[in-house]
Amino acid sequence: MKLLLSIIMTTFISTTIFCQDTMLCMGSYWTEDEANLMMKKFESEWNDVASWEKRAKRIKQGIIAGMQLDKMPDISGDFNEIITKNQVMDGYTVENIALESFPGFYITGNLYRPIGNKEKHAAILSPHGHLENKRLTIDVQKRCAVLARMGAIVFAYDMVGYGESNQVKHKIPIALLLQTWNSKRVLDYLISLPNVDPERIGMTGGSGGGTQTFILTAIDDRIKASAPVVQVSAHFFGGCVCESGMPIHKSKNHQTNNVEIAALSAPNPLMLVSNGNDWTRNTPRIEYPYLQKVYALYNAEHKAENVHLPLEKHDYGFSKRSAMYNFFSHHLKLNSRNVPYSDGYKEDFVFIFPAEELKVFNEINPKPNNLLQGDEAVMQFLDISLKE
Repeated sequence: MKLLLSIIMTTFISTTIFCQDTMLCMGSYWTEDEANLMMKKFESEWNDVASWEKRAKRIKQGIIAGMQLDKMPDISGDFNEIITKNQVMDGYTVENIALESFPGFYITGNLYRPIGNKEKHAAILSPHGHLENKRLTIDVQKRCAVLARMGAIVFAYDMVGYGESNQVKHKIPIALLLQTWNSKRVLDYLISLPNVDPERIGMTGGSGGGTQTFILTAIDDRIKASAPVVQVSAHFFGGCVCESGMPIHKSKNHQTNNVEIAALSAPNPLMLVSNGNDWTRNTPRIEYPYLQKVYALYNAEHKAENVHLPLEKHDYGFSKRSAMYNFFSHHLKLNSRNVPYSDGYKEDFVFIFPAEELKVFNEINPKPNNLLQGDEAVMQFLDISLKE
């Protein structure tokens, strides 16, 4: 009977899942039923650290090759940092900052720093999801300020094509590459700061920011702890070109999904935050058990956790932020006692800036003169052609 079931499963997978010609896996590429079978197939392909790491290496290579990351210009250093405002708040400061990602292309954001000590600090990258001016919203301001008051230096930066990152449209075909490269440059910058401890680097974002989080963590082991929120799914591959518009999940000799990409973080601390009203509703039953099996190979089951909120929807709301505060407080050695607490973390000390106050560029502080403007100009400069 087991042999018969195995044959049926293999035939089903071969005929219904691998039959697609395209190398792109977009949106709900599989049904939930198909994804369940695929997770079983993936698990059958490794049984110890050596066999998993062989698979992990292929997945990592597939991500790098699929987004053509190796074709980006070699520009170590040279951030050409622009800081247009620095405001002192209650236990933290906020800087309006831009970095040159590559010649003529800028990352725009806010740098939150703790006040009150001169020791080495943890640092946290804070990308965001699909919403115009999301970096400037209340929830992003709160999470960055709270983490800064706990002792971390936090960089919140615009998603490509949103907010002040408007040199290209968000739907540019290489959005996935640009966002990953921008995140890498933010990471490079944070580690270059003399008061940052390179062994205490974290990353967290919700939705599309969650995608950015697990992709960079998978390919850059300088990220020591990560918390992708409401995004890691066995059947959903991301519904935007910035997540699945380049062939990072599939090639002629491999197939993976976002669960396995997230698993590449092992054995470093990882927290999945999921909810009952989007594609993460199955996380406690499908995605998280797979991750636990990978972490078990390293005797690190305690470093992978899942906070599942079945009554909640797709957001990065207070309960999700609170779980993340505890996660980073523990794994990045932050001081959670610096934040008021009474039946939950109190975020009311955070001053909510009007959006205009957090923007890097304005009439007084104009954009640099060397801007590459428009999708075509950026594509031509990078000389990257699309491929399946």
